Amino acid sequence: MGGHMSCAAEAQLPNLLNEISGLMAFVRTVEAGSFSAAARDLGTTPSAVSKGVARLEKKIGTRLFLRSTRALMLTQDGQLFFDRVAPLLRDLGASEEAIRSDIAPSGRLRISMPNEMAPLLLPRLFGSFAADYPNLHIEVGLTDRFVDLIREDYDVALRVGNSAPGDYMVRHLADLPMTIVGSPAFLKTWGNPATAEALAALPFARYALGGITQPMRLPDGRSFIPSGRVDCDSGTALIQAALSGLGAAYLLRCLVAKDLEGGRLVALATGFSFPSAPFSALHAFGGTVPLRVKLVCDFIAREAKAIAVI
Repeated sequence: MGGHMSCAAEAQLPNLLNEISGLMAFVRTVEAGSFSAAARDLGTTPSAVSKGVARLEKKIGTRLFLRSTRALMLTQDGQLFFDRVAPLLRDLGASEEAIRSDIAPSGRLRISMPNEMAPLLLPRLFGSFAADYPNLHIEVGLTDRFVDLIREDYDVALRVGNSAPGDYMVRHLADLPMTIVGSPAFLKTWGNPATAEALAALPFARYALGGITQPMRLPDGRSFIPSGRVDCDSGTALIQAALSGLGAAYLLRCLVAKDLEGGRLVALATGFSFPSAPFSALHAFGGTVPLRVKLVCDFIAREAKAIAVI
């Protein structure tokens, strides 16, 4: 074996390994936001969590938190320490689970997904998947924003479109076709655009994220900022605006399949071939993926492939 650890490093390593409970207390406190919330998660008392963190601070010789009666803030050293330690603890838990893969997955599975995907995915997730794994406690958060997987303590986030920034592992699940739709009354008023210029002239119910209107990309690579008087930050709201005749909407086809079938919406610009949107699962577990995360990603991948052909 090449190379040797210094005596100081050898002395520090077992010390930190003996502080697993303090490390857990520290990481959960950062994720939960307070000693009392961390204590609830860990099934212990706020006093025990506080003492565990204090013991850890003494061991490594630096302050991790700035404490006041009202708030708990990470120091700069605390932030650096959290960024290094949190992924290691997650990998440790995942490694144990992988070794014991003969045991049915259990514990908490926390998932983030976009609002509009919920009606397509949740019936089967809560019906079939939950029934197959009765020892899993499933938590679902619905939001179109990019969640911080580590800070907000999500196991996996499902996302449509380009993946969020960050050091996340991304698993591509499916490609979902896009379409432009409008109400029959809208079509009667504005006609069906056959050119890029006619398409750009239509009023849209616009997708706006964080106050920024998202551009529409044409098949030839060009893009334009649509005009319109309705801005929405979710597909659900865009569908309602389109149904009301307030504008055309650029959406995942699977979200409006029933409205198209029922004649409540009409497909516009059918001569254009718009690129599909990637549907992905993101997690922060590195290469050691917990069994519960692998199983739910496998399940969602199968569901997504069925949704893609709706």
